[in-house]
Amino acid sequence: MRTADYIRLTTGTLRAQRLRTSLAILGIAVGIAAVILLTSIGQGIHDFVLFQFTKFGSNLIVVFPGRVQTAGATIGVFGTVRPLTIDDAIAARRAPHVLVTNPTTDGSAEIRYGGRRRRVIVYGFGPEWAQIWGFKMAAGSFLPLDDPHAPRPLAVLGATAKAELFGDENPIGQRIAIGGSRFQVIGVVEPMDRVLGIDINDSVSIPTARALELFNREGLTGFHVTHDPDVPQEKVAAGIRRILSMRHGRDDVTFVTQDEMVRVLDSVLGVLTFAVGALGSISLLVGGVGILTIMTIAVKERTAEIGLLRALGAGQGQILRIFLGEAAMLAGIGGAAGLLLGSALARLLTIVVPALPVSTPWWFAVLAEGMAVTVGLAAGVLPARHAARMEPVDALRAE
Repeated sequence: MRTADYIRLTTGTLRAQRLRTSLAILGIAVGIAAVILLTSIGQGIHDFVLFQFTKFGSNLIVVFPGRVQTAGATIGVFGTVRPLTIDDAIAARRAPHVLVTNPTTDGSAEIRYGGRRRRVIVYGFGPEWAQIWGFKMAAGSFLPLDDPHAPRPLAVLGATAKAELFGDENPIGQRIAIGGSRFQVIGVVEPMDRVLGIDINDSVSIPTARALELFNREGLTGFHVTHDPDVPQEKVAAGIRRILSMRHGRDDVTFVTQDEMVRVLDSVLGVLTFAVGALGSISLLVGGVGILTIMTIAVKERTAEIGLLRALGAGQGQILRIFLGEAAMLAGIGGAAGLLLGSALARLLTIVVPALPVSTPWWFAVLAEGMAVTVGLAAGVLPARHAARMEPVDALRAE
């Protein structure tokens, strides 16, 4: 059979049954569009979270009090968690390759100025936190180097906290009440996007020692460490662990390295993206069932044509290729339409909901088109095999 004849036979029926063809194409297009849209949302969230987590570089380690481990039995009083202190964070700076340590704690408190009051998150930070977090100041400066144990009562406002408390008034030099203590405002941070759910805008930063006193706490929430990025994080953590073990008399702290957190996040978000894409694939499966139904009907309607082709010398393989070609063509056209529809919906989603991250990798668009053709071929196999196995005499007699 010549190529021109094969193409004419494959496309002729599709053109003759326009309504049926359109419905089959629509089924695949909706399925592919759903896969593209849902996977784009999942991939966008995946990329956004990882970017937020790594935007401060790849040299961040967080140290928490308490050792995460599994024991065979309770260890009683020896299992009590010794709190991390400001001195622990200072001592950790002596570890090889450590650049900065920042003792932190946080809590919720009411801030007041004049007749206005607002409940916000109060962060206890060291002066190096601006360097780690990448703060940019809209006015004034961040917390200065001070006696870590007896710092001055200074405060830095987030953009929202400043606007709610002071409006258009300049807050620099003014005194605000935080809980039962008074602090002098020395700076305002420029508006920042949320980072991992943390809203710096609606917060106040004060020296760590003052925050411990404010919240009546003995120990830190933890402390952050930045180190030479050319040195493996495990090596840096081992040096810090030795110092803290000597201070505490045992290994009773937990290290969370940025590499570990990124690997875990990447794994979890990858599963999420796959699950969302699989959910969209249900629509693609429905489209495949539609092609199976339409191809089955087409084989029954074209029994005489099949018999005539077989009588003229067409082999089983040629008949098989004709019907598989029709199924693949239906799926391919539907897949292309679905790619356009899914991409358009993803773009529209970014316009309607700018805060929602959406990303469609080009390789996934190629994969989705391949999925569509594969589904079409799989759906067309049974009808095509049935058509190819017809005996010429029986097929002509059936008509």
